[in-house]
Amino acid sequence: MSQEDMFTEDISYGPLGIIALDSCKEMGHRVDKFISGWRKNRESKYKQTPEFANYQKDSYLINMKCPRFGTGEAKCVINESVRGKDIFILVDVCNYSLTYTVSGQINHMSPDDHFADLKRVIAAISGKARRITVIMPFLYESRQHKRTARESLDCAIALQELINIGVDSIITFDAHDPRVQNAIPYNSFENVQPAYQFIKAIINNVPDIKLNKDLMIISPDEGAMSRAVYFATVLGAEMGMFYKRRDYTKIVDGRNPIVCHEFLGTDVSGKDVIILDDMISSGESMLDTAKELKRRNAGRIFVCSTFGLFTNGLKKFDDAYEQGIIYRIVTTNLIYQTPELLSREWYISADMSKYTALLIDALNHDASISEYLSPTERIHTLIDKHEKGEAIE
Repeated sequence: MSQEDMFTEDISYGPLGIIALDSCKEMGHRVDKFISGWRKNRESKYKQTPEFANYQKDSYLINMKCPRFGTGEAKCVINESVRGKDIFILVDVCNYSLTYTVSGQINHMSPDDHFADLKRVIAAISGKARRITVIMPFLYESRQHKRTARESLDCAIALQELINIGVDSIITFDAHDPRVQNAIPYNSFENVQPAYQFIKAIINNVPDIKLNKDLMIISPDEGAMSRAVYFATVLGAEMGMFYKRRDYTKIVDGRNPIVCHEFLGTDVSGKDVIILDDMISSGESMLDTAKELKRRNAGRIFVCSTFGLFTNGLKKFDDAYEQGIIYRIVTTNLIYQTPELLSREWYISADMSKYTALLIDALNHDASISEYLSPTERIHTLIDKHEKGEAIE
């Protein structure tokens, strides 16, 4: 039985409610539009029952806001009933474009501010919802997931805090280290990979790319190895990796500086290359990897990263593009994207809104999401269409 057939046979776990915080408004509207469109055309054997009354709606978004006082303090106000609903909360902790006033001074919202607003929403629900699922694409404090000195374990603490205040399950994308879920072993924690969307975005924007042994998948360090292995396996491509030799006697900007990059892999000469990682922060590591590949006569270099933070601006990437070091950079729309980034010729945005909507729709029916978490079959179908020259939607 297909997933869609299951939806017609089963009623939802509870009336669907989507709360998109201001940080995730655009994504929330896209997700809501997909789900309402699917359900309007969906038949169900429960159509004449009271439980079906709130199943087909024009919108599942819940009216809420988080106003602030002059001191910068805030509260959450939910303007409609959430009693008995299956609530999904969308939050982008990386959206620094939002501002608020503190005693007349303008502050940009930090991840800490967004996380505090998320907790305010959960507090406003006050235990009235049937179930609460938090969809946090960039996992809050995910880079502080382990101890290397006498320091805090912020990500683990945040996860436990969410569970303790009433969250039932957490969905994130490409967590920096998914083992952090061990902090909440009795609760649902899904770590979703955007592999299918990366490949689809590249095919749609660079139709002449060959997804076979003429392509090489590169891990910029040992931490991204699992992603590279998966990509190389499903595409039938070669794989290589770099490892960084660092100077552990020095600390620069909070980390040990890289002395050089060592490469493990076959010859990259003339081959198109895809570099994979979970995030682009300053971009130095990614650009260093691209330069090393160009020094080894690689062909076009694609960079695929789930989160394009670009914390030091875009100039380095503009320069690298002009110098022919990078060809295209692909990141998702799971976090805030500046208009400047979207206008760049070298940039490709992988849209994750339909995928997120599929996850919400399935979970609201208490259906399995395993086929969405493991997209191997869909990737092979995508590659077959690409090789036959068929249109890809």
